[in-house]
Amino acid sequence: MSVSTKTRVFFYVQHLLGIGHLRRAALLCRAMSLAGYDVAMAMGGMPVPNLDVGDSEIVQLPPLRIGDGGFNDLVDQEGRKVDEAWKTARRERLIAAFEAHAAHVLITEAFPFGRRQMRFELMPLLEAAARQDPPPLVVCSVRDLLKSRLKPGRAEETVDLITEYYDLVMVHGDPSFAELRETFPAADAFAAKIRYTGMVAPPKSDAGRPASDAPAVLVSAGGGAVGERLFRTALEARPLSRYGKALWWLLVGPNFAEEALEELRRSAPDGVRIERYRKDFPALLESCAVSVSQAGYNTVADILQSGAAAVLVPFDLDGEDEQPRRAAKLAALGRVQSVAGDELTPETLADAIDRAAAAPEVECALDLCGAAHSVAVLRQAIEKRG
Repeated sequence: MSVSTKTRVFFYVQHLLGIGHLRRAALLCRAMSLAGYDVAMAMGGMPVPNLDVGDSEIVQLPPLRIGDGGFNDLVDQEGRKVDEAWKTARRERLIAAFEAHAAHVLITEAFPFGRRQMRFELMPLLEAAARQDPPPLVVCSVRDLLKSRLKPGRAEETVDLITEYYDLVMVHGDPSFAELRETFPAADAFAAKIRYTGMVAPPKSDAGRPASDAPAVLVSAGGGAVGERLFRTALEARPLSRYGKALWWLLVGPNFAEEALEELRRSAPDGVRIERYRKDFPALLESCAVSVSQAGYNTVADILQSGAAAVLVPFDLDGEDEQPRRAAKLAALGRVQSVAGDELTPETLADAIDRAAAAPEVECALDLCGAAHSVAVLRQAIEKRG
């Protein structure tokens, strides 16, 4: 089927804590809609304002997020624990939206490598797709580095699901930087289904003109839900760095608690600006002296696209090793300075900022055209089907 016949894509994404999964999905949906696809993005997390998905339709499911009990503690928009009746209603709404879209392509973001909490609706979604005649092309969209510590049996279950239900696994990374098998050794079992797309980064043209009052140091933490320690340490590091009297901006993200934001603002000295969101974030990255952030996929893609000098403080709690791996790889290439979470102090952060500012510019030639390449992968797979 050619794009001219309006290939219909149904893209499922569920963000639970940060907004990284959603932001990457939005870039992919925008690229697909620009290529002429009719895209519906089923979004299961909390609503996010100013989300650019191009001409794609957003199907907002009843929002889910994680509660105080961690990733298996699912609560609704008001913080109430969801029960089976709630899950059933949401599952029926998802299946109805999928069937109404009559998709030629079904894409699930992260699953079956992650988002197992959502099996209550994703398994019925996959089964609904399998019942169609003809069935849609079923694709997994997944980042290059995963959390590598899996519970017993999880890898085998993932392989079984890919074998039974999936036609393609789009890995959004550059294999010269990281292959999927590095954090998912069982990937060889479905190697023929894997397609590497490069990293999904926003186009450089999105950055616009550099901000006239750009900061010397730009501190960010993605969605902001787990960035409070980094922001507080940055405030203490400022007078210890070479930029102690320069302008600093702290971008706390949409998920940063309001009380914590007000406390941060009260403790910030003159010369520090604190905001939740900046649409011109790419432009700020291009024009700042040093970026300080965690090492999430999207932030790193932004940094590499901008060419900014950078300090990465990877999130490493609760057994998470994806961000430390990414930061270590980039530090080994000489592209960033990295500070481990258990080594983060005002002194170590100030020193890393100064080293990043003084370091020679290093060309990091990773493929950052993941959105466009994903469209090409889908087009090739659709044409192969005929």
